[in-house]
Amino acid sequence: MIAATARTCGPDSLRGTDINASEDNGASGPRATTAPPSAANQVDLGGLAALRSVLRIRPFRRLWMVLGVASLGDWLGLLATATFASAQVDSDAAKGVAFGSLIVVRLLPALVLGPIAGVLADRWDRRYTMVVCDLLRFLLFLSIPLVPLFGGSAVATVGWAGIATFLIESITLVWIPAKEAAVPNLIPRSRLETSNQLTLITTYGLAPVAAALGLSALDRVLRSAVPTPPTWAEAASLSMYFNAFSRLALAVVVFYGIKEISGRASAAPRDSESMLRQFIDGWKYIGTTRLVRGLVLGILGAFACAGVVIGAAPFFARSLSAGEAAFYLLFGAMFIGLGIGIGAGPALVRALSRRRWFGLSIVLAGASVFILALAIHLSMALIGAVLVGAGAGMAFLAGTTLLGSEVGDDVRGRVFAFIQTATRAVLVLAIGLAATLAGVAGSRRVNIGVVDVSLSSTRVLLLVAGVVSVVAGISAFRQMDDKPGVPVLADLWWSMRGRPLTMTPPAVTTGLFVVFEGGEGAGKSTQVAALAEALRSQGRAVTVTHEPGATRIGAQIRALLLDHPDGAPAPTARAEALLYAADRAHHVATVVRPALERGEIVISDRYVDSSLAYQGAGRELAVADLAWLSSWATNHLTPDLVVLLDIDPAVGLARVASRGSADRLEAESVAFHERVRNGFLDRAAEDPTGYLVIDAAADRDKLSERIRDRVGEVLAAADVSGPAVGVR
Repeated sequence: MIAATARTCGPDSLRGTDINASEDNGASGPRATTAPPSAANQVDLGGLAALRSVLRIRPFRRLWMVLGVASLGDWLGLLATATFASAQVDSDAAKGVAFGSLIVVRLLPALVLGPIAGVLADRWDRRYTMVVCDLLRFLLFLSIPLVPLFGGSAVATVGWAGIATFLIESITLVWIPAKEAAVPNLIPRSRLETSNQLTLITTYGLAPVAAALGLSALDRVLRSAVPTPPTWAEAASLSMYFNAFSRLALAVVVFYGIKEISGRASAAPRDSESMLRQFIDGWKYIGTTRLVRGLVLGILGAFACAGVVIGAAPFFARSLSAGEAAFYLLFGAMFIGLGIGIGAGPALVRALSRRRWFGLSIVLAGASVFILALAIHLSMALIGAVLVGAGAGMAFLAGTTLLGSEVGDDVRGRVFAFIQTATRAVLVLAIGLAATLAGVAGSRRVNIGVVDVSLSSTRVLLLVAGVVSVVAGISAFRQMDDKPGVPVLADLWWSMRGRPLTMTPPAVTTGLFVVFEGGEGAGKSTQVAALAEALRSQGRAVTVTHEPGATRIGAQIRALLLDHPDGAPAPTARAEALLYAADRAHHVATVVRPALERGEIVISDRYVDSSLAYQGAGRELAVADLAWLSSWATNHLTPDLVVLLDIDPAVGLARVASRGSADRLEAESVAFHERVRNGFLDRAAEDPTGYLVIDAAADRDKLSERIRDRVGEVLAAADVSGPAVGVR
C-alpha cells in the first residue's frame, strides 16, 4: 500500500518513490510499503503492448530494421575477414597468426582513438556522422576481397585486410557514440528499455547465430557446387560484400528516411571550444556523477570477469574431460543466457528500480561464475554459463537504458565512447592475462593430510573473477541506489509480484490529494465527478477543483492561455509555462493546501504533470526546468495518487471535435498530442507506485469502479477520516 497523505518533497523529486533518496546510502529512511497490485483496465506499460508501441514509431522502426541487417553483416564481416586472411596463407602457424592478428586489430583502435571519438560524436552533426561513417565502411569492406583480383600477393592481401580492419574499427568508434546518443531522442523514455531490448536481441542474439549458420551453409553450398571457387566467389568474400552493402543501405536509410535523428547534441559544445576542453569536461562529468560512476564501475567489473572467463575457457573445458565440443557448448550456453536476460529480464523484475536491477544483475553474473568454477560435470557448467549470460544480458540492458535516459544529451556521446573504450581495454587485458596464467600455471596436485587434491589454476582464476564481479556489482549498487533504507531482497520479491516497495514519507497534511491527468477528450471531468459523488456518498468532505482557472486570478490566466480571439497572438512556449506556473501557485495556496489542511479529499482535474507533458514533451521545453518551476510554485506539494486516463490522441481529439469549438491546446496537431501522451506515460513509467494508468477507451462505469477501488485502497492505507461532511 502506498502513502496516502499529501506529501512534500524537494525540487529534484516530484514523486514519492524518490523523496528520500540521498547521496548517503547508509541513511535510514521511513518505513517501506508496497504499492497496490494492478487490476483490470490497467494500461499495459510492458510486454507486447510496449513492443507494438515502439514499432509504431516510424523513425525507430526504420532504424531497427536496417540495423538488424547491418548487425548480421558485421558478424559476417567479423568471421569472414579473419577467415579470409587466414585462407591466404598455407601453414597452420601462419593461419593462426593471421586469424588472431585480425581479431586483435579490431580491438586496438578503441585503445588509441576511443576518447577522441566521443568528443567528435558530441561535436558533429550526428545524422551526417552516421552517414559518412557508413559510406567509408562500405568502401573499406568492399576493398578487402578485391585485392587478390588486382594481383595482390598473399602478404599484401593480409596486410591490407589488417589496415582496412583498423580503419573500419576506427570509423566505427565515431559511429557508435553518434548512434547511441541519437537513438534516445527518437524514443519516449517510457519505451527506451523496450527499444534497447529489440536492438540488443537483434545484435547479440539473432545476428551472430544467423551469421555463423549462414556462413557455414554458404560455404557448404559453394563448395558442393564449385569445388574450388575463385577467391572473389568464396563464402568469406561474399559475406564481406554483404557486409559492405548493408552499410551502404544503412547510410541511405539514415540520410533519406530518418531525418528525425538530431543534428548536434542539444546544448552542443561551441565550435570555438577546444576538443581538449570538451574531453576534460567529459571526464569530469563521468568522475563527478554518481550514476555514471556506478555504471562505469559495474560495467568494467563485469567485463573483467567476462574476459577471465573467455581467456580461461579452453583450459576449463579440458578440465571437464568433456572433449573439444565442451568449449563450444559453454559459449553457446552463455549466448543463450544473454538472450534470456535481455528478453525476459524486464518481465521478471517488473517494477524494480533499474538502478537497483543493474547492480543486482552484475552480482548474479559474478555469483554464477562460482557455479562454473566449482562444476564437476559439463551439465553443471552449462547451467552456470546460462546464468552468467543471463546476468550479463540484464546488466547490459539496464546499463544501456540508464545511459540513454539519464545521461545528458550534451555529454552522452563522450560517456558512451569512454565506456566502449574502457570495456575493450579491460576485456583485452583480462583475456590475455587469464589465458597466460591458465596456460603457465596449469594444474597442481596438492596433498592435504591423507587426501591428494587436484588444484586447477583455471578454477582459481574463475573464482577470482566471480569475486571481482560481485564486488563491482555491490559497489555499483551502492553508488546508484535510489531507494536507500528499503530492503533489497524484499523489494525484489515484491517487485516480481508487481508491488515494489517504496518509501512512506512523513505526513504533512491530514487530507488526501488525488489528481486526474490525460490527453484531450480522455474523460477526466466525467471521472472526477463520479469519484467525488462516490466519496461524498460515504460521508467524506471533498473539494473538486481544476487547472487552469479555478480561482478568479486563475480564470484571467486561463483566458490568456486557452482563448484565441481573432488576431490575438499566442503566448510563446516559455511564457505559456510561466503562466501555468503562476496559476498553479495561486491555486495551491488558496484552494488545494487549505482544503488538505482541513483534512478534506482534494480532487484536481490536471496538475503538475500536465505542464511536464504539454510544455515539456509537447512544446519540447526542458522537463527538468519545468519540474523545478512547478515544485517551487507549489512549495513542493505532490499528489498521493495520479489517475492517468490514457487515450489515443486521434480518438480523444475526435471526442473534442464532436463537442464544438476547440481551445488553443486542443487545436494543436496530432503529432503534438502524441508527444503529450508519451510525456504522460514517461512520468507513469518512472513511478508506477504513484500512478493508476487506465485505458480511457474502456467502459466508463468500469473505469469509475476501478478508480474508486484504488482510491479506497489509498484511503485505507492512510486512514484518512477527514472532517464532518462538507460539500464544497
